[in-house]
Parts: sequence; structure tokens; C-alpha cells
Amino acid sequence: MTNDFPSLEFKLPKIKPVVIKLTIAAVVILILLVGSFYQVGPEEIGVILQFGKFSRTTNPGLHLKLPLGIEKLIKVPVQRQLKAEFGFRTTRAGIRTEYGVTGETIKEAQMLTGDLNVAVVEWIVQYKIKDPYKYLFKIRDPEATFRYMNEAVVRRVVGDNSVDEVVTIGRARMALEAKEELQQLCDLYEIGIEVNQLIFQDVNPPDPVKPAFNEVNESLQEKERKINEAWSEYNQEIPRAQGEAEQTIRGAEGYAMARVNNALGDANRFKAIYKEYVRAPLVTRKRLYLEAINEILPKINKKIIFDEKQKNILPLLNLGEEVKK
Repeated sequence: MTNDFPSLEFKLPKIKPVVIKLTIAAVVILILLVGSFYQVGPEEIGVILQFGKFSRTTNPGLHLKLPLGIEKLIKVPVQRQLKAEFGFRTTRAGIRTEYGVTGETIKEAQMLTGDLNVAVVEWIVQYKIKDPYKYLFKIRDPEATFRYMNEAVVRRVVGDNSVDEVVTIGRARMALEAKEELQQLCDLYEIGIEVNQLIFQDVNPPDPVKPAFNEVNESLQEKERKINEAWSEYNQEIPRAQGEAEQTIRGAEGYAMARVNNALGDANRFKAIYKEYVRAPLVTRKRLYLEAINEILPKINKKIIFDEKQKNILPLLNLGEEVKK
């Protein structure tokens, strides 16, 4: 049986050589344009390498460079706040950030204190890249070098303090000391990093000794509480006793001064009366008698006689005559 289908022939359209040349030229120009323009973000600095050698830096915005690998762009985030974590890693950031601990992070966190105890120290460092040239070209792998610097500095600071200072009272001072020393190392090795903050996140004893350490802390806290209560009672009782003693002393001094002054006044009055008596004895005796009567009479102003029969109250008026009798 023979095939009755007609044969099909495909013929490509004829393209003029000029069109092909123009198309190739347009593609080459497009590639050159795409490779020549680049954008630097607002938080970044562009570092241009020409055949692998540092050429220049560019500020944020749209710029041109030589294409086809002649010039290469590296963007460095100089305005961005960067963070390095030690002793833990952030596994998922969000409203409730989740952290993870691995064998590597445990090695970072375990440190020997000055009193030969072991502490698990977790900390973070916030930093910025202040010099892109030094950060890229002065030291190989600056991020790893910066992490090694952190471990060396923090281990040195922890090793100079006791475990009580590391876990409780000395954390802020140690963090400030470690930050300053870390910045000195960065300046010395010209790594181009500015350390903004070093914070100890969590400092604990190792898990096997945590119960004993907690018991010791509870005992120390109980001791501190009792000492504070004793000082509080002391500060209340001692000032009150001192005030009462001072009040008693001042009262005794006032009483003594009043008695002395009264005695001196009586003595001076007696001397004055005696002086007058020597000059005129009769007149002085009469005056003394009248003064005594004037002092006694008001005290016996009325003498009351109760009459059982008449139930009357009879004032005695002639008191002067009765006194004379």
C-alpha cells in the first residue's frame, strides 16, 4: 500500500545579514548596559575592585562600572547594626524568638573563673563596619577573626573574676571592660569594626552543679536578708535611744540650772533683806510681817462653818481679828 500523503517541506525565512548584525549588536549593548549599572542601598557602601584590586568606594545611589568582569562590586553594610551571638544561636526570630544550643555553642560558653570554678556564659555583641577597606582587605575572614577576638577577651575577663562576680554582682562591670578591650583589639589589628555594645545574656553554673549552687545562693540571700533586718532594727533603736538620752541630759541640765538660779536668787534676796534689816530693824520686821500676811490671807480666804441645825453656810468675815488672836 503506497502512502498518498503529500510531502511537507519547511523553509526558513531568509533574514538579511544586516538584521542579524543589528540584533547581535543590540544584545551585546544590552549586556554591557546591564553589567555597567549598579545600585547601592542607603545603608551600604559600594567597594569597586578592578581586576581584583581595590579601586574606589561609592556612596548610596545609582552608579556605573566597567562590565565583563573588569570591575567587580562588593556591597558593605556600614550603617546596619550587626550582631554576633556566643553560647547560643537564634533559630527563628519573631515575636517569640527561639534559640538553639549546639555542641559548638556549649564550647563557646563554658569558661573557667578566677577561683577555678566553671561558668556557662552567653553573650551578644552589637557592632558596625566603620571602614570597608580595612574590613575587606586588612584581615582574611574578618567575621571569624572577630569571633575569635570576642572569645579571647571574654575568657580573659571571666578568668580574672570569681564565680560570684561573674554570675551576680560583676556582670555589668565585666561587660564594659570586655567591650573596651575588644575595641582596642579591633583598632590594633585594623579590622575596621566599631563595637557598640557587649551584653551578657545569661550566666549560669553548669547543669550538674546547679542545685548546689542554688542552695548556696539561697543561703547567702537569707544571710543578707537577716543582716539587712538587723541593720534596719539598729537604725531604728539606736537613734531613738540617743534621742531619749539627749532629752534626759538636757532636762537634767535645765533642772540643775533652774535650781542654781533659784538658789542664787534666794541668796541675793536674803542678802538684800538683811542689808535693809541692819539699817532699820523695826521697819524691816513690820514689812516682813505685812508681806507674810498678804501671802497667807489669800490661801485662807474663807473659812466655812457648817451649822448642823440651820444647814447654813456662814462665811467668817473678821479673819484679821482671828489671826491676831
